[in-house]
Amino acid sequence: MLMTSAHFANQYRQTGVSSAVLDADPHKLIALMLAGARERARLAVACLERGDLPRKAQAITDASAIIGGLNGALNLEAGGEIADGLHALYDYAQRRLLDANAGNDAAPLLEVDGLLGDIESAWTAIAPVANATARSPAGATP
Repeated sequence: MLMTSAHFANQYRQTGVSSAVLDADPHKLIALMLAGARERARLAVACLERGDLPRKAQAITDASAIIGGLNGALNLEAGGEIADGLHALYDYAQRRLLDANAGNDAAPLLEVDGLLGDIESAWTAIAPVANATARSPAGATP
């Protein structure tokens, strides 16, 4: 079996993702999930532009699964208004992904990417102090 450079690149990319997940703390895992969902939404837009509808559908399915995981990770019992708001936003994002898939429409995908980008920015801003210290040279505090 002849292996192409694209195949090896894909294996490397998958290994990198697996390593990042295995090494990640819970905060980083959420950040990776947000980034992954956004990446899939943007991939779906690109697939629409190329007319690759099967790949568009797969990218939307992947984004939806990731958002479902984010929604499932919420602690609605203890999370208060923030968890309730995120739950509603994730539900909305899921509906917009369905709209995009059914209508072959990029606008809902771009909207979901933007919404998740806002959450991702806020999530990054509240990174635990231990992670910020570990990224600083010689463990110095910023």
